[in-house]
Amino acid sequence: MNIIVCIKQVPSSNEVHLDPVTHTLVRDGRNSVINPFDSFAVEEAVRIKEALGGKVTVLSMGIPAVESLLRDAVSRGADEAVLLTDRAFAGADTLATSYALSLGVQAIGAYDLILCGKMAVDGDTAQIGPELAETLGIPHVTEVRSILSISEQELICLKVSDGEEQQLKVKLPALLTVLKDINMPRLPSIPGVKRGLAAECRILSATDVAADKDRCGLSGSPTQVVATFVPQRNQATVEIYGSAAEQASELISILQLTGAKASMTDDGDHSLYATVHGEVTR
Repeated sequence: MNIIVCIKQVPSSNEVHLDPVTHTLVRDGRNSVINPFDSFAVEEAVRIKEALGGKVTVLSMGIPAVESLLRDAVSRGADEAVLLTDRAFAGADTLATSYALSLGVQAIGAYDLILCGKMAVDGDTAQIGPELAETLGIPHVTEVRSILSISEQELICLKVSDGEEQQLKVKLPALLTVLKDINMPRLPSIPGVKRGLAAECRILSATDVAADKDRCGLSGSPTQVVATFVPQRNQATVEIYGSAAEQASELISILQLTGAKASMTDDGDHSLYATVHGEVTR
């Protein structure tokens, strides 16, 4: 069973920086980790290999520093690592990324199963898995909670959809995106760490995979970020005095005014706290 696992480098905290020109995340390799959902995909691939035999190859597209994350995956049981890295790939959206990854898959060769995490925590689109499968022309299932059985020809899995489970039979080769409750990722052992440090990471450029430059990076991305901003949160407290009727009338006026302002702009959280003084009668 030859399994390919796609992994991604993501920031280890919410403190991220955007390029002022391209409006894309600045990825310098510092304070970066494997996308958490992808760790579960690596673990699931290793478990399948342990049960059926075969090989696990981890694949990523990113800056050269991603090589250390690929080695970490090898230390956890993967056998080989492949990194697509080239300035031509920079700034890619999900479509351009899936195209580049498909070229990486083709460079790896024959495979039976591709595993991806449900989504990347820095983008939350959950599009890479399905788009990669469609590019390769293979069946795919998203949000898989469990693989019930697997053979060289097919697998049966549990997919979560709107809170309900669906049991699906899928012919191989196929692609699955997995949820975090599919397993518990193992920690690397000391021999595993040594194996990861000694592993050879295969580096592929856009030229190596014969990529169409017009389908890569920013030029191959039909969706692009045009502006980024931190939402402004505005809150105010208004004290209302008078009789119950006067308070009700004043409150209605305030709510109507606040509603009108909120309908004209969406640049913040227009929250209003009214402190009412006086006796309320029914």
